[in-house]
Amino acid sequence: MFQSLGWFFGLNYRGWSTKRLPDAKPRPARVKPVAMLDTVQEISIYIHRFHNLDLFQQGWYQIKITIRWEDSEYTSLGTPARVVQYEAPDLGSGDLLGVWRIDDTENSFTTQPFRIKYARQDVLLSIMVSFNLSLGSYEGPPTSAVILKFELMYAPVMGKGSILASVDASPASVHEFRIPPKALLGLHSYCPVHFDAFHAVVVDVSIHTSLLKAGSSTSPLKVPSDSCAAEDDAGHGFAGSNQVVSVDLKEIMLVKALLTARDILLEELLKLSRAVEETIDLTDFISKMDDIRLFNSVLRANMGAGKAQNDFEKANGTVDLRSEELLRCLSRDDLLSSFHSLGDQVSYLWNTFLKFHRANERKILEFLRDAWAKDRRAEWSIWMVYSKVEMPHHYLNSGGVESPHHGAHKRVTSLWKLTDDPAQTAAMRAELHRRSISQMNINNRSIQDLHIFGNPAQIPIIIVERVMNAPRRTTSANSYLRNLDVIDSLGLLPGPSSVAVNKQSGSGPEQNGRVLKIVVFVHGFQGHHLDLRLVRNQWLLIDPKIQFLMSEANEDKTSDDFREMGLRLAQEVVSFVKKKMDKFSRTGGLGDIRLSFVGHSIGNVILRTALAETIMEPFLKYLYTYVSISGPHLGYLYSSNSLFNSGLWVLKKLKGTQCIHQLTFTDDPDLKNTFFYKLCKKKTLERFRHIILLSSPQDGYVPYHSARIESCQAASWDTSKKGKAFLEMLNDSMDQIRAPSSERRVFMRCDVNFDTSSYGKNLNTFIGRAAHIEFLESDIFARFIMWSFPELFR
Repeated sequence: MFQSLGWFFGLNYRGWSTKRLPDAKPRPARVKPVAMLDTVQEISIYIHRFHNLDLFQQGWYQIKITIRWEDSEYTSLGTPARVVQYEAPDLGSGDLLGVWRIDDTENSFTTQPFRIKYARQDVLLSIMVSFNLSLGSYEGPPTSAVILKFELMYAPVMGKGSILASVDASPASVHEFRIPPKALLGLHSYCPVHFDAFHAVVVDVSIHTSLLKAGSSTSPLKVPSDSCAAEDDAGHGFAGSNQVVSVDLKEIMLVKALLTARDILLEELLKLSRAVEETIDLTDFISKMDDIRLFNSVLRANMGAGKAQNDFEKANGTVDLRSEELLRCLSRDDLLSSFHSLGDQVSYLWNTFLKFHRANERKILEFLRDAWAKDRRAEWSIWMVYSKVEMPHHYLNSGGVESPHHGAHKRVTSLWKLTDDPAQTAAMRAELHRRSISQMNINNRSIQDLHIFGNPAQIPIIIVERVMNAPRRTTSANSYLRNLDVIDSLGLLPGPSSVAVNKQSGSGPEQNGRVLKIVVFVHGFQGHHLDLRLVRNQWLLIDPKIQFLMSEANEDKTSDDFREMGLRLAQEVVSFVKKKMDKFSRTGGLGDIRLSFVGHSIGNVILRTALAETIMEPFLKYLYTYVSISGPHLGYLYSSNSLFNSGLWVLKKLKGTQCIHQLTFTDDPDLKNTFFYKLCKKKTLERFRHIILLSSPQDGYVPYHSARIESCQAASWDTSKKGKAFLEMLNDSMDQIRAPSSERRVFMRCDVNFDTSSYGKNLNTFIGRAAHIEFLESDIFARFIMWSFPELFR
């Protein structure tokens, strides 16, 4: 009965121990029960919204949450202690069913079932669940991390309004996070839950942690450890007030942990208050939180021992509780008093935060989401290597003697050695970086996504090459300086970033109406219109307002002539853009238009061909960002993959695939009459404000130099007509990229190096297909690039 009453009032009920210590002096030692200091770890999880990007299956879904200590030394599972429904669910809509549930067997919390009917559907949950994790008999602050597990539960729709379907829900996907020990003393963080590529959703979640006082219990007297107390003639310890001293170092650290938790809570509460512009009056609390009267006994004792009181005081007359010297000199009663005082202060601040959060949850979530987005580049820089190169004035042959007519523009950009292989060099560089990551000790306060941090060595390494624009051969050097300023504004140069791109120069039309942002995704050879959906989903997370077109015009028709495919794509894009323009004009006015393209493999050739079509001319002024994913921009000249080249030969001979003839420059005996030579002459790239070329040295399907639009060793030494034609194509393409069509031009090459250890030895790996397809089956590389440079995608 007493235990039940103790639970009701929030108390701990434990017995008293009277075990005696061995006699160490002629006079028997006094035995007195000594209070133990108990704390509890509280983690509150606010689930705001479930947003379906493109789940493939309709049905009933739930989110199940469990929490456990990572270290088995601790009590295993956290216990749901409190659930607060911020807004009443709309049960009449038919999209929500039943109520949330707590399972006492596995200590889990599960949201109410909600029905998903279509893509980009929002379900507002607005619920806060708090878990308590006991530290058990462990004395001291937590040193183990906490594992936070989210499960996506799914049940099919069995019939109209079926209730039984949700009862038999099974886990469809799992996403785990690690909260490091440093974050357990105090943290307010946005924590989006994405699950996996086959369950593309985002759950808006924020995590809030604190260490709280759980109460006090008693244990036998301990031998004093590392104490500054005096002893009387009989060897009994005193600390100014005739109290037996038994202060353990772990207990001191626990009081210091409560101090840290209090200070973090106070600082973060004031920060949140300023961020959401809602005042919290903590003046009285701050003035009394370090009360010097609590420590009068120990101060008098130490002053009698020759120490000045101001050794422990701060300038304002309050005690510096952070002084470990002071804490070591506390008697047990003083330590217990300080523990209870600090515990009450932390509890007060924690409850104040919970009330404040309930009144301002959306503003707080928005602030935490913005802070999370700003921290992405710093956190993910572990897997990203940054370098910068200067764009050459002009690519030249280095194998022969240059003719005098080049004049001032004569510049040999690459002095190739016989052993030089850019793809191999890039792969070796990435592998060395991967090895260094495997030996890295990642220790910070941020919540760690175990999809990424679970095995850091298996995450793709991305080498970002910032290309500094050299002036065009027909322009002055001033354009070079302007481009450097722009790149610096994006944080691409060392040092702090300056003003963001979208603040550098105002755009008149954008301020007179809404901006229509359209992104067109173009699949590759024998591809499907949903091939690039993972990249699309990341773009939608950065900017949910984009209108996207997953091109279907050339699905099942990618063996045709590039000119035919380009025309079909151009017609599809023009129709889509006009439709969206009309809709925007009818619903509030159209300001500016931003038209972006993403292509995979030969989809890049198709979209560049489409941009050269006459019907696209009126829309070229709206071109914004271009992302090329392993695109053969220079065709297959100088392809070094002999096995893949054999496959291309078979396609040409047996199936007569026209686009393969064009890729390999066999569509005309004269290289200058071939499709690719003429395509490079057309101004298909110079109108884009941002150009990002993604390549992989492991991709054997597309020549490395072709995906990066750069020279290669074979071409640099080739002085034949073939070599000269190739260099003309290269220079024409780079002139378009170099063209200062906008003062905000950004050009980056990104090398993506996948972890091939999981591929195994098979044909796909041998011929280089595995990496080519990995661009479509993984979204981590896109997440890294897009969230590191969000200005390019908004």
